[in-house]
Amino acid sequence: MSPDCKQRCSYNCFNEASLEPAVFNRSFLECLVLICNYAITALDDAVLSEAETNYNQLAGMNETMYEFTNCSTKPDGYRLDENTTSSYAVIINGYISPVLVLLTVINNTLVCIVLLKPHMRSPTNAILIAMALSDMFTGLFPVPIFIHFYATERLHEYVPYNWCYAVKVFMEYIPTIFHTASIWLTMALAIQRYIYVCHSFKARSWCTIRNVIYGTVAIYVIATLSQILRFFENDVTEVYLASLLDNQTVVSTCSMTYRPWIKDHVNTFFGIYYWFRVIFINTIPCVSLVVMNALLIYAMRVAQQRRMQLLRQNKKSESRKLKESNCTTLMLVAVVGLFLLVEFPLGILMLCLIIKETFAVSLVSESTLPVASLFSNFCILLSYPLNFFIYCGMSKQFRETFKRLFTGAAMPTEREYSQYMTLPTENGKTTAETAITGDETAL
Repeated sequence: MSPDCKQRCSYNCFNEASLEPAVFNRSFLECLVLICNYAITALDDAVLSEAETNYNQLAGMNETMYEFTNCSTKPDGYRLDENTTSSYAVIINGYISPVLVLLTVINNTLVCIVLLKPHMRSPTNAILIAMALSDMFTGLFPVPIFIHFYATERLHEYVPYNWCYAVKVFMEYIPTIFHTASIWLTMALAIQRYIYVCHSFKARSWCTIRNVIYGTVAIYVIATLSQILRFFENDVTEVYLASLLDNQTVVSTCSMTYRPWIKDHVNTFFGIYYWFRVIFINTIPCVSLVVMNALLIYAMRVAQQRRMQLLRQNKKSESRKLKESNCTTLMLVAVVGLFLLVEFPLGILMLCLIIKETFAVSLVSESTLPVASLFSNFCILLSYPLNFFIYCGMSKQFRETFKRLFTGAAMPTEREYSQYMTLPTENGKTTAETAITGDETAL
């Protein structure tokens, strides 16, 4: 607001409040906010002093001179309902998502307990544990925001100043880190299973629990670095505005502006950020997973043909071991398939958004984007508790271990399950019996 407008607002509010000369208090400043949409960043003595000066400069002059209609300026207070279809967002984020997250926490905690049992420890299961934790935390961090805002009328009010940065961190930055890690861990799972099935001799040296731990740590570090600048992109300033729910009340909210190092390069910064996400977090992982799944399905078909040949040769033991291997592979194919089913729509949406911002080509209407984004994220959240049921339905070892957790029976020993498995060699024409310690028959 220009100095001239500040003077006019001060003068008007003084007269409206019928204040005695030189008496300026919080009510006066609230008048500035409510009548003039004047952004006040601190209700302190310095602001009161400025208001008094403005009034004194105009006192005694003809007040008809001070037409302030065009002097109003309204700062951008931070709101959650500006760019969302609030009716859908209230139902999904406010009520359904917290229930799904609760189910995810219960299911994924049970998955981790089962897979951490001594007889279940293997490189593949180590990745499944990391995936379960990533999915759980992706959904868990936004829940306080969902409940506090989307489940109440607070959604339609400015976000309180003390919540502004927390909303960004818990709804955007941290969930994106865990979701990115989950995507790359899923790709690592498919690659590892491909090595087990198609390059079994190399698997013994490459696919170890130690290497999985190193790889998982590296994935989380890179996922965090991919988001680290987002934590410092905004300057958050406290402002006071008229409430959206009660225009006679002043609320403390925030105005967010980009920091100077971004402000001059906004298009470049977000262009690089979103293209990185589209290429390395959406496109490459999804395409790689499609290829890996196709190769694993082909390998299962070859293994099934080999199993039938073993049965005809009355080699039932080798046939059973090969069947167990196929069951494990099929289960992991199902996990990856579910992942692709829910991730593809979000990847396509991200691609449409970056094309629009980069080339000014609109492939999706402005009104459709928020709805599509909301439902894409909801479908991803909906998939998180389902892996538990896939494990229970397709893995006898997981099912037996889970059942014995509640019955008090002794846990299975490794000898109850295959310690050897017959795998096709790399050319798929002969077989070799490879000793393992539960690694290749994970779950």
